[in-house]
Amino acid sequence: MPREPAPPPAHAVFAKAPAREMAQVDALFKPHFSVRWRPEPSNTPQCQAYESKADLLLYGGAAGGGKTDLLIGLALMRHARSVLFRRAYVDLAGVEQRLIEILGSREGYSGNDMALRRPGCLIEFGALDRPGSEFQWQGRPHDFIGFDEGAQLDERKVRHVMAWLRSTDPDQRCRVVIASNPPVGGEGEWLLTWFAPWLDDAFPNPAKPGELRWRCMRKDGTIAWVDGPGTHAIDGVKLRALSCTFIPARLSDNRFLSDTGYEAQLMGLPEPLRSKLLKGDFRAGREDGANQVIPSAWIAEAQAKWKPDGGRGAKMTTIGVDVAQGGAADTVLALLYGTWFAELVKRRGIDTTNGPAVAALVVEHIRDGAQVNIDLTGGWGGSAFDHLVAQGIRAEPVVFSGSSCARTRDGQLAFANLRAEMWWKLREALDPQRGDGIALPPDRRLAAQLAAPTWRLRGNAIVIESKEDIYRRIGASTDDADAVILAWHKRDEALRRQGKRRLDPGRAMRMAGWMGV
Repeated sequence: MPREPAPPPAHAVFAKAPAREMAQVDALFKPHFSVRWRPEPSNTPQCQAYESKADLLLYGGAAGGGKTDLLIGLALMRHARSVLFRRAYVDLAGVEQRLIEILGSREGYSGNDMALRRPGCLIEFGALDRPGSEFQWQGRPHDFIGFDEGAQLDERKVRHVMAWLRSTDPDQRCRVVIASNPPVGGEGEWLLTWFAPWLDDAFPNPAKPGELRWRCMRKDGTIAWVDGPGTHAIDGVKLRALSCTFIPARLSDNRFLSDTGYEAQLMGLPEPLRSKLLKGDFRAGREDGANQVIPSAWIAEAQAKWKPDGGRGAKMTTIGVDVAQGGAADTVLALLYGTWFAELVKRRGIDTTNGPAVAALVVEHIRDGAQVNIDLTGGWGGSAFDHLVAQGIRAEPVVFSGSSCARTRDGQLAFANLRAEMWWKLREALDPQRGDGIALPPDRRLAAQLAAPTWRLRGNAIVIESKEDIYRRIGASTDDADAVILAWHKRDEALRRQGKRRLDPGRAMRMAGWMGV
């Protein structure tokens, strides 16, 4: 059987091809041959960040996760006009060197103004160290803005240069990527607010890595989280929402560094720096804010005392009830046995839309004739309060805005309202030296909420940051913490009454049936 003739060499075929067809071949293959950088394989965080649809992306966490390479790769491969920022120009030397390594030459790069200019690609480098340095970039549009080690940068400067993210090309995508290790020493704490759904334990609706969420930035710099893209009316102003996400990266995700001994170097660092750089833990070693009502260390100590059976043999003293009555929030019950708090009871607001439903939830959990302290601020808990009282349960109405005649333990300061008194009394009770030995359940969201409020003096009275201001600042409500301070309220009075009046289990069951449980 005769052999088939061998095909002609490829170069011979191309040599005979018409010039027009060769131009089409060049256009088809040129992008593949000109690529000098690709992200790590598709299952890696770096590739996920490269392909992310987010307008604003936080990438990183651990040291060595390929953060700088991601910024350079996006600028080279996906964008026409880019600027990459670091805190100081001296810090940009490593970024500049890495760019030259990827390109293989300095062609098109000018060290005088630190910019790469090639056909269809402009990459500039900038620093935001000196006062007013952000104004040098005013009016200079870029379709990609990257911040390397974003935790080292000032939030106000970052916000200012982001205002010039735009492009005249309708087909050119615009985006911002913040590549960063976790904040160290209180610097860069703004990142935890900007990306609260992923990094803040107190955020009511946490997000998964890579999941898109939408936010609007108010004029005062606070963030409003919204349901989706488009324009939203926030405080009477129409604002366009940006999609955001956070994608964590670890040293083990970087195949070029994972086996170099770099991990051993990070292991030798002291805590919390080791956890921040090795594990990418944005929460490790967070410092308390100025005038924080309850020190984080006191909360942690109270949670360390907690044991699952800590309330065994003790009588239930009080129940704190924070009422949601519909909406996205939860109705929260805090059950207190002497000084031991049980795990919080939470029900979705849509499942507690009326007074009987909230009252039935209380009846389901009440023991030992405990006193029920229920929040009536705004009138939300009024119906539930009426149903509890009608059944002979000792229910104590609490209106946070009410007046207070109490004083601090040392007798020196008064309180602006009942809410300030309740928060401060819990603070005093949590004092490791002079407190009451409270045991709190090890709930990270509860700990974050208890640590959220700040205080100030107005004359001789303590004022606690309002719930609304806390929500505007951290994007989360303090419902869990409010239930705890409600349970601690008038706890001593409840203890004195303990044993004089009890609700027997049979009666509790009859009441539950009457309320439709």
